[in-house]
Amino acid sequence: MVPDEAVIGCVGELVIGTRGTGGPGEVLVRVRGGSETFLAWSEEPLPHRATVLVVESRGPREVEVIDWTGPSDR
Repeated sequence: MVPDEAVIGCVGELVIGTRGTGGPGEVLVRVRGGSETFLAWSEEPLPHRATVLVVESRGPREVEVIDWTGPSDR
């Protein structure tokens, strides 16, 4: 699978919380002049509406995220 590098470094909001290693959630990210959703994986569970940073792309529609409290701009 080809990673989607345009989303790496983007800040988004979880529309479905992640379950850590138990399964993905869903993140809404502003990218390419619009908003897109991706399956979101994280090491630890993260709640619905958490602000997250995309740190890795797992393919065209899946990303790795971490909890984020920094600025919301890329």
